[in-house]
Amino acid sequence: MVNPANPTQWVEEYEAKLADLKKKSQDLEENFANASATVQSKDGAVTVTVGPNGGLQNLVLGHRAVELGAPKLTALILETARKAQKQAANQVLELFKPLGEGTEAYRMVSDAIPQDDEELDETDEYDEIEEAEPAPAPAPPVAPPAAAPAQPAPVRGRSRAADDEDDDNQPW
Repeated sequence: MVNPANPTQWVEEYEAKLADLKKKSQDLEENFANASATVQSKDGAVTVTVGPNGGLQNLVLGHRAVELGAPKLTALILETARKAQKQAANQVLELFKPLGEGTEAYRMVSDAIPQDDEELDETDEYDEIEEAEPAPAPAPPVAPPAAAPAQPAPVRGRSRAADDEDDDNQPW
C-alpha cells in the first residue's frame, strides 16, 4: 500500500508499474509479429498457415488433394483455414493476457473466439458434400446470319472543269 504522506514512494511505485507495462507491451508487440498458426487436415491433403490477424499466409495442397474434386477440396480448405484461424486467435489471446486479462477488451476478444462446444461436430465437412453433376456441354455456336447484300457504289457525277470563278462562287 502506498503511503499518501510519502509522494516519493508513490512516484517510484508508479514508475515501476509503467516500466512493467512498457516491457509487457514490447513483449506483446514482438511476439505478436511472430505469431502464426499452421494446421493440417486429418488426411494431410491441405495445410494452412495463417498470421496473427487470421489472414492466409500459406496454403499447401498434398498429393491427395487432386483426388477430392473441387467441392470437397474447397470445403476442406475452408475447414482447415477456420481451425488455423481459431488457433491463431487463441495464441494472440494468450499473448495479450499479461497486459489485458480482466479488462473489458480482453473479455470482448475472448468472447469472439468460438469455444470447442460451439464448433460444428468433428466430422469432416467435405465428406458431406456430394459431387456436383458436371455441367452440361455448351450448345454448339449458332452460325451468324447471312450478311446483307452489298449496296451498289454511289454514282458520282462528272466533275466540272476547273473554273477560276468556282473559287468565288463555291468557297467550300
